[in-house]
Amino acid sequence: MGFTHLDDQGRISMVDVGGKEATTRVAVARGSISMSREAFTAVVSDRVAKGNVLATAKIAGIMAAKNTAQTIPLCHPLPIDKISVEFFPREENASIEVESSVKVSGRTGVEMEALHAASIALLTIYDMCKAIDKTMVISGIRLMEKTGGKSGHFRRPAE
Repeated sequence: MGFTHLDDQGRISMVDVGGKEATTRVAVARGSISMSREAFTAVVSDRVAKGNVLATAKIAGIMAAKNTAQTIPLCHPLPIDKISVEFFPREENASIEVESSVKVSGRTGVEMEALHAASIALLTIYDMCKAIDKTMVISGIRLMEKTGGKSGHFRRPAE
């Protein structure tokens, strides 16, 4: 399969999705941030000086999904039906996993929107906690599942 964002002369081109059938498409992405025990405790007990970290990161993730086409040059602006951003604190290793899910009825997928939401939510956690811990590590941002469209259903194998 060739690169879909190149025309027949090898120049950058936005994909024409006008001829595609509109279908319901969903994408789920995950990522995590590990941090010091002190930062983790401050986040989960809502004692970070900048405010409620997870509430702010949720809003940031939602906004990111809605604005993906403004930051990733060849993404189509999409009329998103639903966005969810959820957090899963992991006490055992002082980390927080984020899962974003984006749904659209359209002609192109929402993988980039889900990945963008997860990335920006994690960056927001970093930003709000950097005064406590500058050694935080964001990792494992990945597509977990997508449905709809010509390529069909994808589910990442169990980790």
